[in-house]
Amino acid sequence: MKLTAAILSGGKSTRMGRDKALLVLGRQRFIDHLAQELSALGKVILSVAEKGDYGQCGLPAVADENKGIGPIEGIRQVLRFAGSDYVFVCAVDMPFVRGEMMLYLAEYISSDYDAWVFCEEDRIHPLCGIYSRSVLPVIQNLIREEQYSLRSLLSHIRTKYVDISTSCFGRDTLRNINTPDDFRAMRRPVVFCVSGLKNSGKTHLVERLIHAFADRGMSAGVIKHDGHSFECDIEGTDSYRFYQAGAMATAVYSGSQSFLRMRRQADVEELIRLMGDLDVVMIEGLKHSSRPKVEVIRAEVSGSSICDSSTLLCIAADTSLSGSIPCPVFDLDDTEGIVQCILDQLW
Repeated sequence: MKLTAAILSGGKSTRMGRDKALLVLGRQRFIDHLAQELSALGKVILSVAEKGDYGQCGLPAVADENKGIGPIEGIRQVLRFAGSDYVFVCAVDMPFVRGEMMLYLAEYISSDYDAWVFCEEDRIHPLCGIYSRSVLPVIQNLIREEQYSLRSLLSHIRTKYVDISTSCFGRDTLRNINTPDDFRAMRRPVVFCVSGLKNSGKTHLVERLIHAFADRGMSAGVIKHDGHSFECDIEGTDSYRFYQAGAMATAVYSGSQSFLRMRRQADVEELIRLMGDLDVVMIEGLKHSSRPKVEVIRAEVSGSSICDSSTLLCIAADTSLSGSIPCPVFDLDDTEGIVQCILDQLW
């Protein structure tokens, strides 16, 4: 079975106010991220509004002939030019779609249906689905009749609706980023590490960053990675006694604060979720992780970088560094410069 992936990127981005395809997730534009995600599984083509759009992506592209009628024209074009019996269609404003979702839907392909699309409860996602080339005549008739709704298309063909909850993929994978508020919510929280050798000044920098983010009206949380055993409760308190008695978890809360201690390791993602609705989460440590990081270098400890250069947002140092530096370098005391560098790349 031949299956092609297509990214529909011909929309006007009216509600967003700027081209959604060029919005950045992590360090990649939406369109590049999706192309990379889907190209690992085979051929990828772009649906574009005008010939030459997104030519820098290096992918084959097909332009709309019927202008301004919405994604039904994009689906028509990719089905015409894909050269395969089936096309997985994904909107460019769905940056959390994973390549494995195409393979998952493909398992449902049979002669009983013409399209297979994801849904969640009562919401249908026609721009995350597989369409058979056999629906082309139906699409062309609907366009002639000026019926451009994708719901109308799905009602005219044999459609299999696949509930995302029956899969291993979360509902967030189907999230559309349509407005500036959607985009801001998607990027919260900004998560990065403050890394470096022991006694390099990480804690002092984190303290200053907390204040600097607060001055910008941004809430910040901190996760401390400790490679050793640690004690986080006060001996003699009730919660300490409960834990010593063998409780698997203890929690204390009041009107102004709360505390949770668990007798197991929690991963970083779980801790971030537990922190709630923050703008920024800093992780002190994890110098060898793949997460973006600010590396702290102090002359008394070391004069060179120890982190993977591809993960560095910037370096904060109190000394001159030798050799080629792959990222911006700030004076260790230049808190504002460091904050702006972080926000420029992650916010």
